[in-house]
This record gives sequence, C-alpha cells and structure tokens, in this order.
Amino acid sequence: MLQRATTVFEQFAVDEVTRIDVPGRGAGEEQSDSGIRLPVQSLIPALQSGSLFGDRIGVLVVDSQWLLKAEAEVIAEVLATVDEAAVIAVFVASGSVTAPLSKTLKARAEQIAIKRLTERSTQDWLTTAARERHIRLGDGAVEALVKVFGTDVGSLGRALDQLAIDHDVVTGDEVAERFKNRPDEPVWMYGDAVSRGHVGDALRRLGDFLHHEHPLVLLAYLNNDLRRRALAAAAPDYETFVAQDGGRAGYALEKVWKARNRTKGEDLRRAVDALARADLALKSQPEATHRVMLERLTVALCRWYGGARR
Repeated sequence: MLQRATTVFEQFAVDEVTRIDVPGRGAGEEQSDSGIRLPVQSLIPALQSGSLFGDRIGVLVVDSQWLLKAEAEVIAEVLATVDEAAVIAVFVASGSVTAPLSKTLKARAEQIAIKRLTERSTQDWLTTAARERHIRLGDGAVEALVKVFGTDVGSLGRALDQLAIDHDVVTGDEVAERFKNRPDEPVWMYGDAVSRGHVGDALRRLGDFLHHEHPLVLLAYLNNDLRRRALAAAAPDYETFVAQDGGRAGYALEKVWKARNRTKGEDLRRAVDALARADLALKSQPEATHRVMLERLTVALCRWYGGARR
C-alpha cells in the first residue's frame, strides 16, 4: 500500500511529503484542546497549508483505521475545504475508516483496494516476478518457494534475485538445496498467524519452525506472548502496559495492545493451563508425541486468540 502511495505522489509530481502515523486506540492518549491526540494534531495544518513555492505538497496518513471519531470528524471537515491544487492527501488503512471520514473519502478520493495475498495468488506473483528476472520456474519450484517463504513477497523477491544470478531454469530441488534455513521467518510470524486465527497458516509455519528449532524455543515465545496479553488485558492504558512490560515501547507491544480486546479473560486462563500442560508434556513425554501436541495447542490458540472456529 505504501508503494502505491508513492506512485500517487510521483504521478502528481509531489516532492515534499508529510507522513502522519496514527497511533492505535489506547496509545497516544494525550490530547489537544480540540480533542485530537497529539500525534494526529499535525495532520490538520499539513492539510491546510501548501508549499511556500506554489508546488503541490503530499500528506500521507498511515493506519487511518485507528483514527478516533472526534478526529475523523475534524479531518472530514478540513478535507471538504482542501485546495486540491496545493495538497495531495493519501490515507492508508488496514480495515474500516471511522465515519464521517470514510464517507468523505468515498465521495472525494479514488479508492484503491489491495487484497491480502493467498498462497494461490502468491504463486501467480512468483511467475510474473521470475519472468521479470529472466528466469523460469521449473518443476516444483513455485511450490518449494511458497513452502519456504510463505506469502512474504519481500523475501520471495530476494530469493529470486539470488537464484537469477546463476540459473535460467530453477527446479524445486534447487530451491530446497539453496534455502535450507529460514532466516526470513522468525517465530513471531507463527505468532502473527495464531493471533489472526489462521489455522492453516499457523500449522504450516509451526512445521517450518520445528524443522529448524527445538519445541521449547517455541514454548518460551508463547509463554512470553501470553504474559504480554495478560498485562495488556489488565492495564488501564498503553503507557501502563509498556511500563509493566519493562518500559521499552515498540511495534511488538503495539500489536499486543491493539489485539487485547479480541481475547476474553476466560480464553487467557485456558491458554495458561494449556501452555503449562504443553511444557510438562515436552519435558516428560516421548519426542514422537511433541509435534501432535503442539499442533493441537496451535489450533486451540488460534481459536482463543484469533477467534478461529475451524
């Protein structure tokens, strides 16, 4: 989406771009007198002002889905009077934008929707990307690349760049030989799949992780993730949550905070009990049972954290 935003600014010959990152609900709570959170406040003058030299300026609003109702109302009013000859605004959202801003954008802006990549659409993307690099993906190559890198097109692109150096035709066996390890898929990618409730994706990433790492490493990650979820559920605001976690804010904590309302307290308690039993099983049961146990745990966590029903 950010690449498409850059294309828009280039289309209108915009050189000066002001970027506003909207904080998640519960974060950046300090507000101005107008009721707008301070991280968002600079958006208003950015929309109202033009370049000192008469050129168009760009305004990029990232994570617009997190705008509060009062903020959306003010921004919608400002957009109604924006000089389109002076300001080009792009709103990037992963999810629904709060009304009345959503109504204003539908009326005045071009809508560009980007669907989440599935494994099938990733395979189509791979064929095109390989052609652009003047290589051909032979027997099993597409499936092998998706198995290694999933739908991460950034990693897939870098893999194709490496393969293009000394190959005209790439086979599945060559992909498997070249990319034995998965440095581009850390354990948090498994955690993200669980959080979204995507059972199939989570199980695939579980299998990939266990091929290279010990199950106890995964369990340690899940225990830390559950601890953060419990802290977020109990904390009155984001700043308290960060302080209780150790005082180091960042993207990982923001993800947990934004997802805190998707998990019920009862499900958190179930997760605590399940992880305790999984820890005991890993340390006392035969190794042959470990994978099946972790697969069952993964399916349960997808249900509790992400709302998966299958």
